[in-house]
Amino acid sequence: MTVLVTGGRGLVARTLVPLLHEEGYDVRVASSDPTKLTPPGGVPAVRCDLGDPDTFPAALSGVTSVFLYAEPSHIDAFIERATEAGVRHIVLLSSSSVISPGTATNPIARMHREVEQPLTASPIESTLLRPGAFASNALQWSRAITSTGSVDLPHPNAHTDPIHEADIAAVALAVLADPALRGKEYHLTGPESLTFQEQIDHIAQVIGRPLTVNAVAEETWRREMTEYVPGELVDALLGWQRSHDGVPTETTETVEQVTGRPARTFATWAEEHAAAFKN
Repeated sequence: MTVLVTGGRGLVARTLVPLLHEEGYDVRVASSDPTKLTPPGGVPAVRCDLGDPDTFPAALSGVTSVFLYAEPSHIDAFIERATEAGVRHIVLLSSSSVISPGTATNPIARMHREVEQPLTASPIESTLLRPGAFASNALQWSRAITSTGSVDLPHPNAHTDPIHEADIAAVALAVLADPALRGKEYHLTGPESLTFQEQIDHIAQVIGRPLTVNAVAEETWRREMTEYVPGELVDALLGWQRSHDGVPTETTETVEQVTGRPARTFATWAEEHAAAFKN
């Protein structure tokens, strides 16, 4: 089996590629700029820009399985080139937003649906990984934590289901390796529902200093975020936080069911990434 892993600079891909390599799979990792990749020795880095169909044929040549990042702009062309190349299985990194309330108006859900639907209608067997909130989303607080020791949030008590990127990669490895696990939809979460405040408390514990959470108005947070994120996505995030303020998020045991080991806790993630939050 030859596996192409797209989105090579992402945390999940950077975790999955070494796992595949260690298991002896023929793996290549792809990015729009492969010169920025640092794969394990013996793993080739190739150019596959999901926004440029001209890069698809060479990247897919000889590939039998793909770990695919969700980019809808040229998904039909990608499926066509993958079919021509003889790809038999695609594992899509989708999102649990597609199964949450309000999917019709949620731009995050819409983007992932626009990839899921043509994939599942294609002749290639497809497996959909639908993780909830990535534990690594906490990295967005690192600058504020290292510079001021405080984080501004409109809804500090909004709950999420943070999942470690290593658990997403472990599930991807399992479904790539075991034909019996393919062709299904997997809702992936961490083992517990935690508020933003509780996540920041975990970070404070591992870095050994107190951190402050400041409750700010939604519009204040929106102005700050739109410097980095499109306004439509910021509005979707605000709506999600508002609806989960004080409301625990449902978690699943899918990681353990697929991999045979419990999902890692956010506390574990924080310990492993403590350096990102230290001065």
